[in-house]
Amino acid sequence: MSDPAEALAQEIAERVVPIVVNALDVNELMARVDLNAVLSHVDLDDLLKKIDVNALLSRLDVNALLDRVDLNPVLDRVDLDPVLDRVDINALLDRVNVNAIVQRVDVGAVVDRVDVNEVVGRIDMDALVENTDLGAVIARSSGGMVTEALDAGRSAAVGLDQFVDRWVRRVVRRKRPWPEAPLALLPVQAEP
Repeated sequence: MSDPAEALAQEIAERVVPIVVNALDVNELMARVDLNAVLSHVDLDDLLKKIDVNALLSRLDVNALLDRVDLNPVLDRVDLDPVLDRVDINALLDRVNVNAIVQRVDVGAVVDRVDVNEVVGRIDMDALVENTDLGAVIARSSGGMVTEALDAGRSAAVGLDQFVDRWVRRVVRRKRPWPEAPLALLPVQAEP
């Protein structure tokens, strides 16, 4: 059998401890604790060896942590020049899909933003005229016009010739059919 005094002490402890805990002001107690004195008795190396870092990291919500971090002060301290010096621009450009970029460009919007008057104002007209062979341009354009005029004249002459031919046939009232071409241009026929 157990000692009756021990059972009595157990029963008193079970009743007294909750009363003491409820009456305890934890904030006041923590204010009285000297954390430096407590930490001086703790072997941090031994404590860190007992921590399972992988288990700790698996419970860490990195996104929530990053949401609370202000990156601007960190980026203000970063010197980008050494970082950019290490970047291989040619290798980076080799990875760029230029066709995909060009397909995403709204050419109409780009052209709308161009000040055509300013672009034309930058053209050196004197240099343009000096480097242009105006004689060749005039010859090509006038040659085309002359050719068109000759074709139109020929068509008019053929039409006029047919018109005169019909009137001559009516006036002459010839019974035999006219030759298909001038006699000098007809093929020579063998006589029977």
